[in-house]
Amino acid sequence: MSHLSSEQLQQLEHRLREQREDIETRLAYNEHYGMAATTRENIDELSFYDNHPGDLGTEVFERGKDLALAEHSELLLDRVDAALERMQDGSYGTCITCGQPISYERLNAVPETAYCIEHTPQREVSSKRPIEEEFLYPPFGRTSMDEHDDQNGFDGEDAWQIVESFGTSNSPAMAEDNEIDDYNDMEIEASNELDGFVEPYESFVATDITGTQVFFYRNGVYRKHMSSTRHLESEDSLGTGSNEY
Repeated sequence: MSHLSSEQLQQLEHRLREQREDIETRLAYNEHYGMAATTRENIDELSFYDNHPGDLGTEVFERGKDLALAEHSELLLDRVDAALERMQDGSYGTCITCGQPISYERLNAVPETAYCIEHTPQREVSSKRPIEEEFLYPPFGRTSMDEHDDQNGFDGEDAWQIVESFGTSNSPAMAEDNEIDDYNDMEIEASNELDGFVEPYESFVATDITGTQVFFYRNGVYRKHMSSTRHLESEDSLGTGSNEY
């Protein structure tokens, strides 16, 4: 015999049927949150091959949101139908895990529930994270070897630096280094990495095969060197750092 009165059962059944009707109406009205229409129909495109993937970012986000909303509504509809079936066979209001009666207060708050408060699967917030986060950590995914003390070879970050040297949409204002004022110095750790050189000056000083002709390559390191030299000369001419005033 159920612990719920006939009046309470009627009220709960009425709420479940109203909820079922509301979900079915919403799913039918918006065609399962727009899932019946293709992305091509939504943005009126004949082909996506000439578009940058970023151009479809909004559409991809909206389609992912539609999938989540449709899945949630369909899952809730299944729970409501299952609750109505339990009302028909007389098992409604009993926890399917422990067999103990579910309080009317809980049923009134969540009429489609099949669990008491002690055995509900959703009692604790899940700490599980998407598998993509594990795959992408650390930055640049599993190809970044900077965290390994025994690794100093070419890795994913080095590959990105080469690609980045051809240009990005970033500006000096978005650089991590506050002293960046040139697009040529935007690369990651560009000022700290001297490929093929030991000392910074070696990257812009060169000679011919005889060693008699000296050449200067006006790269970023050269410009920084000249800028610091002019700054020191200016300080010397003003007597900066001396004891004379």
